[in-house]
Amino acid sequence: MPDALTLPLVVIGLVIAAIFDPENLAERAAAAALGYLALRTLAFAYYRLRHREGLGQGDAKLFAAAGAWLGIAALPEVILLAAGAALAMAAGFGLAGTRLRAHSALPFGPFLALATWLIWLI
Repeated sequence: MPDALTLPLVVIGLVIAAIFDPENLAERAAAAALGYLALRTLAFAYYRLRHREGLGQGDAKLFAAAGAWLGIAALPEVILLAAGAALAMAAGFGLAGTRLRAHSALPFGPFLALATWLIWLI
């Protein structure tokens, strides 16, 4: 997802928190920072180990938006649901006869967006 869409999503989440839940604004801002740093750290570690990109910066920014909208407590749920959905999709590809290889790309952003939306609904 381009920065033109992801970064405003973080800002809008924080503005909504400031308007409707001002006592938790600092926690939402911390959740956005934690979400971003968590996936950037994971991406950095993967790159150092495998010498190729595993997660894009957009994934980290989208996870930051999830933190801004949902708070710190929801971040583990979002990442677990997104990872589970991505694994289910990968299994579906396997069952359909499409073999995913080491250099195959399965974008994680749509799974993060879906998980964030579902947890926001709940």
